[in-house]
Amino acid sequence: MVAAGSAVHALSAIRHWVFDMDGTLTVAVHDFAAIRRALEIAAEEDILDHIAALPDAPAQAKREWLLDHERALAEDALPAPGALKLLRALSAAGCRLGILTRNDHALAKLTLDAIGVGALFDDADIIGRDEAVPKPSPDGLQQHLRRWGIGAAEAVMVGDHAYDLECGRAAGAHTVLVNLPENPWPGRADWHFADCRALLAAWQGAC
Repeated sequence: MVAAGSAVHALSAIRHWVFDMDGTLTVAVHDFAAIRRALEIAAEEDILDHIAALPDAPAQAKREWLLDHERALAEDALPAPGALKLLRALSAAGCRLGILTRNDHALAKLTLDAIGVGALFDDADIIGRDEAVPKPSPDGLQQHLRRWGIGAAEAVMVGDHAYDLECGRAAGAHTVLVNLPENPWPGRADWHFADCRALLAAWQGAC
């Protein structure tokens, strides 16, 4: 489930880590099919794209419903297996940590606090859907790179969805897929791990 040889050693050299949040650092609880039904969004449509294309009044109503729904999920968030140890180990090693999420900025902070790692992230290093064009656009990741003053090859994007991998690829960064037993998007991830525990073990083993 992991790239072999020199690639593992390259992972240990990366000092700038950007994480997706929901389903990557937390146990996945979003029922996107149910959200689409509640908001009367077609199954094939992207939720954020749908809302962005609406006139102001209906868009605002759907945004408010989505925020209320996501706030309840954030308050009850649970860490994904190995996520806390991974983040704390990276932070202790002096790595820079960032978040790039399709969630709201304030709710991202609430979620990180709920799972006990809010103190590891500077506020400016948390980018939500209102600060950047949502993934799979590389916009948010590129903002991280500019703020940190680094090249794309010095960073890695970690996530559990094709959007995360496409975002990382488009920005020119390394990509890690976690929390899926198999890789349904071969060629898009530089590394693939069953969960954050396996990612931490590989990172520690290569250090």
